[in-house]
Amino acid sequence: MKDYKVAIPSYNRVKEIVNKSLPTLLKGKVDPKKIFIFVANKEQEKLYKDGVPKGSYNQIIVGKKGIANQRKFIANYFPVGQEVVSMDDDVEELQRMVNPEKLAKISNLDIFFKDAFKKLYKENLYIWGVYPVHNPFFMKKGTSTGLKFIIGVLYGYRTRHNKKLQPSVLAETKEDYEQSILYYKMDGGVLRFNDVVPKTKFNAPGGLGTDRYDRNKSAAEYLKRTYPDIITVFHRKSGMPEVKLARLPRVESKEENSNKKPKTKKNKKKTSSNSKKTRRNI
Repeated sequence: MKDYKVAIPSYNRVKEIVNKSLPTLLKGKVDPKKIFIFVANKEQEKLYKDGVPKGSYNQIIVGKKGIANQRKFIANYFPVGQEVVSMDDDVEELQRMVNPEKLAKISNLDIFFKDAFKKLYKENLYIWGVYPVHNPFFMKKGTSTGLKFIIGVLYGYRTRHNKKLQPSVLAETKEDYEQSILYYKMDGGVLRFNDVVPKTKFNAPGGLGTDRYDRNKSAAEYLKRTYPDIITVFHRKSGMPEVKLARLPRVESKEENSNKKPKTKKNKKKTSSNSKKTRRNI
């Protein structure tokens, strides 16, 4: 296991990152040397260098504009095998369900992140996430490894530099849904902590802009076309298009399949012989 790094993609939100995600990480005992801020261009780099206290992070890196493009850039920036925690710039807390009526702050994020990656290795998977709805009533204790939505607000993964795991720019605003699907298809499952949830303000100004309806609609249509058996499109009371994933169990991954030793002719003969013996015994 390699020690994890934290990647924070951010655009025009210096105030948010200074007042929310960075204090959340630092108070959660995450070493600032592990924290990398990814911005869209040189102008943004200057804004962040001027506005973010220097001792609160390791490096500000110019990546790409657009969240889907930026996440691709981040995944390729770190070496293969690196453990990466991707975190939005406005996460106020990470909380764990105590009971169906109560959430409690996770005070030591460093321990949580390390334990999350240990669990990921144990399950032989490559991405972990947290519950997407900030409501303990809907949450439950423990983890799941079938197809689940890994929300982009906060998740961890092991880098592979595999283009098949990169969401399309056509999924922008819903790229985390496509990422969940791609990892599931590649690995046969994803790991989600169903009793852990981030506290944040969803759809806050900045970053994605204000044309969310059209972008949600376009992304939802793309996902439905591309994954018709997995994606269902629905509309909220406000009319906002949304998507949900089909419930699929964990399956044997292609990678696990490829690691199995093929049967030799000798093995086939042996199997055939054993089969005859079994039939005679019956």
